[in-house]
Parts: sequence; structure tokens; C-alpha cells
Amino acid sequence: MRNALAIARYLTREGWARVKPALEVVSAAGWLVLCCALVALTLAVVFGWAEFVFIGTTAAAALLMAAAFVFGRHRFEVSIDLTPRRVVAGERAMGRITVVNRAQKRSSPTRMELPVGSGVAEFMIPGLDPGAEHEELFAVPTQRRAVIDAGPALSVRGDQLGLLRRTLRWSEPVELFVHPLTRRLSPSAAGLVRDIEGEVTKKITNSDISFHALRPYEPGDDLRHVHWRTSARSGTLMVRQFEETRRSQLTIVHPADRRYYRDQDEYELAVSVLASLGSQVIRDGTQLSIVSEERALRTRTVTAMLDDSCRLDPVASRFDSPREFARAATLRLPPPSVVLIVTGSGMPLSDFRAIERLFGSDTQTLGFRAALDDPSRIMSVGGLAVVSLNTLDDLSGLARRVR
Repeated sequence: MRNALAIARYLTREGWARVKPALEVVSAAGWLVLCCALVALTLAVVFGWAEFVFIGTTAAAALLMAAAFVFGRHRFEVSIDLTPRRVVAGERAMGRITVVNRAQKRSSPTRMELPVGSGVAEFMIPGLDPGAEHEELFAVPTQRRAVIDAGPALSVRGDQLGLLRRTLRWSEPVELFVHPLTRRLSPSAAGLVRDIEGEVTKKITNSDISFHALRPYEPGDDLRHVHWRTSARSGTLMVRQFEETRRSQLTIVHPADRRYYRDQDEYELAVSVLASLGSQVIRDGTQLSIVSEERALRTRTVTAMLDDSCRLDPVASRFDSPREFARAATLRLPPPSVVLIVTGSGMPLSDFRAIERLFGSDTQTLGFRAALDDPSRIMSVGGLAVVSLNTLDDLSGLARRVR
């Protein structure tokens, strides 16, 4: 019994795999016409109505005539080029689709469709001789930050009524990165520490470069740190203590819960602030981590960071509070010396303080708040500086002041 069921499932699966491509050729309009033909012919047979014979045969004839348009095969080589591949929101981006006939005979005129973002560009490719090529140019809308897919290129065969439609895929999608608007900041404008040997912290350690004090020798101490002159004068072995130093590490925390943003424009301003700060930190050579609700951004280069920022979208956070998100997102990151919080006007100022308390007293925390309804200014919340911005142009001046 089990073998019979397995064989039946296999035959059903294989049969459907063979029938499905043929059924996909019929469009929604084609299925409607087919149903009308069947219903009309059935009524004509049952009731003997001649009018329905005419309707049914006309619909069936339309389908038969449409079938003639879907047969045939091309051998194209299609390439899609975008110039440039990366633009800033609002800049012009152009694309080019090139079709080459690789068949041994002349091709017939073909309609080519190219999805571009949420739209579709249509081109009529004329008949091409063997080896001939045809180019078409198209513009890509870049009003907003996004990752726009151009492609895949599809050739379309079908009738003018759209009853039957057969498509063939000729290329892979090509991505266009529309980067957020950014502003160039002065070096270390956001309170960053540019150091060679490290940043001194208040943590005491037995081995480092920043001298702190002397203490009595204990078994296991490194003899290289014995201060012999003081030991000889006091008669007791004394060893040096040091203040721990560490390489500057900056972390940008971006709560992306949509409830913290008034609208999409405010969210875009927050992403532009994040991208501007991140770009300057990378140029300064400071170690950087950027975490958002759905992803951690690459920070090896400015281009990689801006590419990843194109994929940021407001989300419904799975965390109960921004503090929980910040804790989970930074759990495996190096301890930061500076934390920047970038969000919208809907996040309460108390949540900025809650995130600040996650990190030790050695960590400097700054808040950046996109607020289109409020004037740009610097606020202080329990000693924490929060920069409120209603335009990106104010970022450089306020970041310089907060430092």
C-alpha cells in the first residue's frame, strides 16, 4: 500500500512538472476566455441556443489563433549594464540593455521586458541578423535610498490580446545601490578619539604602558615590573601598576523600530545621519561597528558600509525596548570607547539613558535624534548629550559643538 501511494505521488509530481509550463502560458484573460467558451458551448448543447454556439466558437477560435504566436525560439545573448552602479539619492542613473542574436538565422521582432525596481521597462527588439546586436537605453529612478534590481531580462511571445504569454529569461538581475545623502564631517567631529598607543581607561592592570602607582610585590608578579630604586629605599619589593589602555572602538546603535519615527522622511534622515557619522569614523581609521534591528553593517570600507545602509528599513522590533535591542546587538562586539545612538523623534529620551547605562563609565555615549518637527539643537539628559536634527545640513556644526 505504501509503495502504491509513493508511486502515485511520484507520478502526480512528475505529471504536474510537465503540465505546469504549458498552463503558465495561459494568462488570466486567457483562462477567462476559455471558461466563457466552455460555458457557452455547454449552454448551446443543452438548450440548443445558436447565439451561444457563435460565442463559444469565437472564444475558442481566439485561443487557437493566439497559440500560433507563442511558438518559436530565439537564441539571444542579453547583457545589462548600469552606469554608474552606485549613486547618491537624487543623482541620475542610466542603464543599457544589449541584445545579440546568436542564432544562425535572422530573428523575428521581439518584445523584451526588463523589471526595474517596482516598474517594468518594455523594448521592441527589431529583427536581427546572425551576430548582430541591438542596444536600448533606460533611466533608473533614484529619488530615494534603495537597492534597485534591474532585471532579469525577459523575452515575451504572445498575441496582441494577451490571452497567451510565454516568457524566457535571458539574464540575471543587476543591483543598483542608491546611497543615502551624507555630509562630510570634520575629523573626530563626533567626539572620536584618534590614538596611536590606545585610550587610557580607569581599569587597573599589572601590565600596560600608562603608569598608575606602586604596590607591594605579590607571588606571581612579573619581575620586569619591579621598581628597584623604591624597593631598595623602602626595604620591600614594590611593583608598578598601570592604567589599562585600549584601542578606540566606536559603536553606532540604530534602533529601527518604526514606532520611533514619525514617517519615512524622518527615517531617511536618521539613516543619513548614521551614514555620515559612519563614513567619517571609517576615514579617521577608528575601529567601528554599526548595528541595526535586522543586520550589522559592514564597516571595512566606506563603500561597503553605504551599500549595506541602502538595505535598512523600519521594522516591527522583536525587542521590548531599545535597551534590550542594544544589549543583544552588541553582546559579541568589542567593548566600545564611544557609543553613538541614532534614532527618530519617537524614542523617549529616557531610552537614550537606558542604553547609556549598558556600558561602563569608561564609555562615552552620544545620542542623535532625527526630529523633523523640532528645531536642531543639543539637549542634555542627565549628563548625556543628545543632538536633535531636523535637517542633515546641521549635523556637521552640531557634531563639532558637542565634541
